[in-house]
Amino acid sequence: MPSEIKIDLHEVARDGAGIERELREAFEEAERLRVGCLRIVHGKGTGQLKRRVDRFLKEPQVKAVTRNIDHDSKNWGRLFIYFRWPERSNR
Repeated sequence: MPSEIKIDLHEVARDGAGIERELREAFEEAERLRVGCLRIVHGKGTGQLKRRVDRFLKEPQVKAVTRNIDHDSKNWGRLFIYFRWPERSNR
């Protein structure tokens, strides 16, 4: 099981629906695999991709399981989302 998932949004940068799809799929996979970290490469550019990522991170279902968000000090076009997943019930 991976401890981290990485996505690079450069390939879908001009496709609003593609950006949303990539973020949602990565989040769902992170949740399914219970990874500790999701690394998102949004690039430096004009900041539009970063703003889209920031909006995604404010969604209630994402905020509920986010422990910490770190911006890479060596590359401000990349960030790390660390999760705190709730315990799974044994039903």
